[in-house]
Amino acid sequence: MTRAEVVLKIANRTGIDKLDVQLTIDAFLKVVKDSMIDGQNIYLRGFGSFVNKKRNRKIARNIKKNTAIIIDEHYIPSFKPAKAFVNKIKNSKKVTTYQ
Repeated sequence: MTRAEVVLKIANRTGIDKLDVQLTIDAFLKVVKDSMIDGQNIYLRGFGSFVNKKRNRKIARNIKKNTAIIIDEHYIPSFKPAKAFVNKIKNSKKVTTYQ
């Protein structure tokens, strides 16, 4: 499902204008991005958490040049779904996998 399809579904369910829904979704995503850039995690009960995961410093190999390179510690954005959300997906009969 694309962002446009999400906007259309929300607009149809709520009766709110599509432009307002689009602005709201864009504002939400900006808040999530900005908060995570500032080091804050976001917790949405019943849905999941947007968290920054720390990756430790490690030594990797460049196989083509046969050299070792050091990858410094860094953070990556991650999403962890809530248990209730995961259970609903597991029990859903409509979920299909893409191959």
